Amino acid sequence: MALTSYVCVNCRLSSKLTRVPLRSFSAARSVRDVFRPATAPKSTPDVKHIRQNAELYAQNCVDRNYATHAVYPSKIEQLSHEAKQLDHDLKTPRSRIKQLEQAIARLHGAARQDPNDGKDLNLTEQLAQLKSEAQQLKDDSQAMVDRKATCTEEINRLALALPNLSSPFTPVGHDPALVSYINFNPQEPPAWTRQSPAELQARSHVTIGTELNLIDFASSATTTGWGWYFLINEGAMLEQALVQYALSVARRRAWRTVAPPSIVYSYIAEACGFQPRDQHNEQQIWSIEQNERDRHNKPQRSLTGTAEIPLAAMYAGRDINAADLPIKLVGASRCYRAEAGSRGVDTKGLYRVHEFTKVELFGWTDNVEGGKSTRPTSLDLFNELLEMQTEILTSLSLPCRILEMPTGDLGASATRKRDIEALFPSRLRQASNSDVTPVDPSIHELESAWGEVTSASICTDYQSRRLGARVRGTAKDSRFPHTVNGTAMAVPRVLAAILENGWDAERGVVVVPEVLRPWMDGMETIGRK
Repeated sequence: MALTSYVCVNCRLSSKLTRVPLRSFSAARSVRDVFRPATAPKSTPDVKHIRQNAELYAQNCVDRNYATHAVYPSKIEQLSHEAKQLDHDLKTPRSRIKQLEQAIARLHGAARQDPNDGKDLNLTEQLAQLKSEAQQLKDDSQAMVDRKATCTEEINRLALALPNLSSPFTPVGHDPALVSYINFNPQEPPAWTRQSPAELQARSHVTIGTELNLIDFASSATTTGWGWYFLINEGAMLEQALVQYALSVARRRAWRTVAPPSIVYSYIAEACGFQPRDQHNEQQIWSIEQNERDRHNKPQRSLTGTAEIPLAAMYAGRDINAADLPIKLVGASRCYRAEAGSRGVDTKGLYRVHEFTKVELFGWTDNVEGGKSTRPTSLDLFNELLEMQTEILTSLSLPCRILEMPTGDLGASATRKRDIEALFPSRLRQASNSDVTPVDPSIHELESAWGEVTSASICTDYQSRRLGARVRGTAKDSRFPHTVNGTAMAVPRVLAAILENGWDAERGVVVVPEVLRPWMDGMETIGRK
């Protein structure tokens, strides 16, 4: 391990020089390695709370699959102690420097009063000695000041890398808790669960979309590669209908419509909890390549994985008037995901793609405890998100289940998350190899057929602290607001679920949900004319 050192100036004053070994910091990326313009919001992690609850944060890292980060809280404690000790150690040399400067000033004064005194040589020697000692103390003090700044920077880096603390509602581990069902009775599963593998394959949205000329995967394979697609004809219309329907539900509840950009500064994405790579070192987001000239003087930009990022950035570095809260935003955008991992049945078709359209809900709420405010809390907004998601999926006639997600599934920013999963016939795996004879539903692994279509999260002040957004109540009242976010419509997955669940094999058509027909030229089915 490489060692750096400084000279303890208090020891120097007592004529005892000591070399103090210092720890080398980790090789993880430092904030110095990333160009951040002066306009970038200043992050303010809650270092005090981390120091006071180091064991809690360490265990939280383990619970949330951030095991390598579990040592960070203790490192923060150690570095904080070192920074405090440096502050204490600096008092003595600074006091001594003042004494020396006063003595030097007195000698200069004496020399000016009696320039022909026979003691000129003695005065010169004394001045030289005092100046030398003062300069050495200043150099040593500056080394300690630099070390303290390095400690502070590393404390902030480590604190910002920690995931948010998990909510008491969040199950610890990797297993979600079932909350309820939508359009589904577990005692009476859909009739298609008794179909043969061949019949289930015929219900795949890939098969349906290709046969009805709604989805073109062949062209996208030529133009871009795996993970992209063309929606064509009624498929393209269905996408727009889903977007407009989701926006209408949000507008009815007074959520403000925003058309956000799909490119943001990379430091904004990281502030929202989206790292270039996740805790498993899998790629999450795409960064836009910079030329060599811009790499060191212009901030990196990334494609957004969700409209959550630009919607959050709208208030980065700003003061929000408490009277304006809650702020409720809904935005439709194109989203880009690296979606690292192997291909397979769960990634076939539209379920896991690199580019897609999504309608996102994002809210800012006040962070006032103890019943001091009558305005909606983050929990209130979280429940409103869930109500909208439930309304949308219920009206689309999709069989779904609502899950309280476990600590192992939460991203860095969320303290609590609920997912809603829909049933996809094409994802159902059977214990029979028969492609002709229907099998008993008891041997179907229904669990495999569920697939996420929405999520909703509470992020407390995790994002606002990293985005430098504050609530201003009065001139002296400043605090960090809470943020919530949720999916109103993940178009490709919901579109796939509609094709598979709305498929009428006898007529060879897909039944269009009634709520979408106003944006589908009134058509009730898609398929044979």
